[in-house]
Amino acid sequence: MTKPSRISNSTSSEQRKFVILLTTSLVCSLIMLDANIVAVSLPTIARSLGASFTDIEWVVSAYVLPFAALLLAAGSYADRHGRKRTMLVGLAIFAFASGLCGLTHSALMLNLARALQGIGASLLLTAALAVINHAYVGQARAKAYAFWGACIGIAITSGPIIGGAITGFLGWRWTFLVNLPLCAVLFVTSVVIVEESRDHEAKNLDIAGILTLSSGLFLLIWALIDGNSVGWGNSAIIWRFVTATGLFIAFVVVEVRQTRPMVDLALFAQPTFLGSAFAMLGYAGGAQVMIFYLPMYLQNAYGFAPAKAGLAMIPFALPMFLTPRLGGRLAKSYSGRALLTFGLMTTVLGNLLLYGFAHVGMSYPVFLVGMLVAGVGAGLLNSETAKVMQGAVPAQRAGMASGLASTTRFVGLLLGVAGLGAVLARVVSRQFISAGVTLGLEPKFAARAAKQVASGDLTGVMTDVPARLQAQVHAAGWAAFSGGFAAASLVAAAVATLTGLLTYILVRSVDTAPVADDDLQRTLVVVME
Repeated sequence: MTKPSRISNSTSSEQRKFVILLTTSLVCSLIMLDANIVAVSLPTIARSLGASFTDIEWVVSAYVLPFAALLLAAGSYADRHGRKRTMLVGLAIFAFASGLCGLTHSALMLNLARALQGIGASLLLTAALAVINHAYVGQARAKAYAFWGACIGIAITSGPIIGGAITGFLGWRWTFLVNLPLCAVLFVTSVVIVEESRDHEAKNLDIAGILTLSSGLFLLIWALIDGNSVGWGNSAIIWRFVTATGLFIAFVVVEVRQTRPMVDLALFAQPTFLGSAFAMLGYAGGAQVMIFYLPMYLQNAYGFAPAKAGLAMIPFALPMFLTPRLGGRLAKSYSGRALLTFGLMTTVLGNLLLYGFAHVGMSYPVFLVGMLVAGVGAGLLNSETAKVMQGAVPAQRAGMASGLASTTRFVGLLLGVAGLGAVLARVVSRQFISAGVTLGLEPKFAARAAKQVASGDLTGVMTDVPARLQAQVHAAGWAAFSGGFAAASLVAAAVATLTGLLTYILVRSVDTAPVADDDLQRTLVVVME
């Protein structure tokens, strides 16, 4: 008579865990969505608040800067004080800051509120990933991360589309205010369904480690954000890099003396963990980074309006939704090492196709083939990188693991945006100035116009060009931007190639081997600790 009861309890447990997975995946999706949903609203925000270009740039940067800098500190806090508690605190801060963003009447207050949003997001992301890592083990964890990756893929790629729709129908303030009911639902669900978990060996927060690492990351990310616009040789940028390096060295010194460090540096001596870190960098800097540059190319190369460019991203977005689910099935038969390497090599192929099609100026129906292949690689890596990296860290330190994974991802993404942006800008400037001078433009005007072309504002250049030259200058601008995008795609392919080789060499198949269902049953007890 006990067997039906056991089956019922097992079913109830699985249902509860799925609700936990759904809740945490939506929490992470909300964070990713908010990171880029405002991108299409920036011109409207500028007009509404009378803000300068620099002010508006910081609407995005003010969110990313504290978010990326505090991820590891947030992971340490979650391990010490509880993952559920941390997620609830993060939701409260995020909701409060979203309300401030939607009600503000100045660019300064908007950017301060966005920074507060970033702090809440850092708590949310690390806690949510740690909850998933605690609730699932073995093959079930692979499926869980596949579902999580699909949700993240949708959020990342649909941000500009949703942002454009909300701004057009409701106004830019609702791109922030829409978070309030969503946070309320997620808060209540988390209170009811998520079980508390923590690292019972953690006694105190590593304050010295938090201060040195977070400050170093803050200065590094600040330098990366401003480098392309201010100039990499600018004294302020150099000062930030130098100071960040000194803080990172101080962090290492502090951590090796700690009995319970915020980051276990011994992990980097483990080949599988180190290889998974390179895979995460390759995913962020070689695959995810294309989300920022593809919409610009679609608008400049094919003349698509922002809304149409968002829809034209579907060949890249759809695989990011579907491929993680395929990855969950492949994980039953293939090691994490094989899947990571395959994902990075698929990314290489996709980026090479984008390079070739942009270089020769192929039509959109042909170009979308490259987007499709690149999306498959990005979708597979999106969940697999997090799964392998989390799996290489002891379960009791899931908060630290999620902090490391998230920090690696966002630092890699910022490095990719800065690096590819520098390549794109240099190639566009060189090609457009040369073509413009040949057409009869003044060299100084051509240099100024080249910056607009590189930023994606090809239409804005035409306003100051004589009518007799507009068609030729427009063609030169299109060719220059296509050349810059092609060069950036080639560099992204090189990044994916290098990190793919390092991943294949370092990650061990035995450490990331597929877990059979009977092995999973024997390890379920870990979930109940």
